[in-house]
Amino acid sequence: MRVDIIEDDPVFNRIIKQIIAANGNHEIITHLNAKSFLNQQSPSPDIVTLDLGLPDIHGSDLMKKIKNLHPETEVIIISGQNRISLAVQLLKEGAYDYIAKDENIKERLLHTLKKIEEQYTLKQQLIQLKNEVATRYRFQRTIIGNSQNIKNSFPLIEKAIKVPNINVSLHGEGGTGKKLTAKIIHYNSPRKGHPFVSLDLPAQINDNLRIKLLGIEKNSAEGIPKIVKGKIEEAGEGTLFIDEVTHLNTEMQLLLLNILQERKITRIGGNKDIPVKCRIISATCQDLLKEVKEKNFREDLYYHLLGLPITLPPLRERGNDIILLATGFLKTFCQENGLPATTLTSAAKRKLLSHSFPGNIRELKAVIELAAVLSNDGCIDEKHIIFNASEPAPALFHEELTLKEYNERIILHFLGKYKNVMAVAQKLKIGKSTIYNLLKSKYSESQ
Repeated sequence: MRVDIIEDDPVFNRIIKQIIAANGNHEIITHLNAKSFLNQQSPSPDIVTLDLGLPDIHGSDLMKKIKNLHPETEVIIISGQNRISLAVQLLKEGAYDYIAKDENIKERLLHTLKKIEEQYTLKQQLIQLKNEVATRYRFQRTIIGNSQNIKNSFPLIEKAIKVPNINVSLHGEGGTGKKLTAKIIHYNSPRKGHPFVSLDLPAQINDNLRIKLLGIEKNSAEGIPKIVKGKIEEAGEGTLFIDEVTHLNTEMQLLLLNILQERKITRIGGNKDIPVKCRIISATCQDLLKEVKEKNFREDLYYHLLGLPITLPPLRERGNDIILLATGFLKTFCQENGLPATTLTSAAKRKLLSHSFPGNIRELKAVIELAAVLSNDGCIDEKHIIFNASEPAPALFHEELTLKEYNERIILHFLGKYKNVMAVAQKLKIGKSTIYNLLKSKYSESQ
């Protein structure tokens, strides 16, 4: 890191330089006055040690200039004035630490530098992690599917990525990938350099939700503000993802509406307005417009959140995407757990295609991972595909199909149940050839 020392006493200037140089591989630049520091053209320092009694400007005024010019620079006040009230005031104004020029200066300075170095390392790791996350959520490699139903959502997701200042509302059953879609939108948009913050409403008690959204501020015994940032402030210029937005009670709906209208918040216990710059991506499994009509959700808030609506189809409406997703989950799970490459047999694929997947993609992933553990010979057969025994019959009528498609669903359902072509033929009073022809066509589609 680069450390600038601003100290008009040449002896103390050298002492501070020696302390820092002997305990870290830093670039150190010294200044005897404020003018020398302000006139330099080089990049901003990571740390500034600052004497208050400078000949050309008071140290507190220079600190304000430094924080305005370089907000990320940490300022350590090193002063001959050992006044607690002054130290508290400067810490409130943004100083990282206040160190008196006494016999403990070396220990205090090294301790403070160590803390800043740890934070600096964490920041660098965070930058690296953000880059890795952006790669992980690359649009074209994250959403897998060739069905028309999932392809219908692609143009809308692309628009949400290109237009970063419109709110987005995601609709779909549980397990259809709403949070994943929100991350894809964020990490591919111009907001990707800022935080993605998630607020899971079902996990929050409404009494505590106000603090979660706004944050809280209260003074400690020493008079220094203790600040806990809320989710909106954490998101900054990034994205706040609100999951299951219909769980907001009437009071919290009004609070969120005011936030979206005023575009500012105030921490609980604080008095400073904080601008709201984040994009809101909301998600729900419910029919939000129906909730509005039934007076369970505010109409004005609905239109503020609606923005660009994107509906994610349930897995049962995505046809052979089930096999594409299953194959992808299987490959990833085997690689991550050091298992040999494993494939799905035709019988296993048929069983997967015959299931309605009420838990959608989340359920499919769990089923495939369990099957990978249960199989031993590099093949997953139908016996390894285990669904919830208490699951109700497939939701055949959740979608509009042709009579031919309904017939196929019924045949596949009973094949999954009885696992015997003759038994199904007798049960449904159809010919064996009808079943074999269906299985043959389904197998061809999955290849």
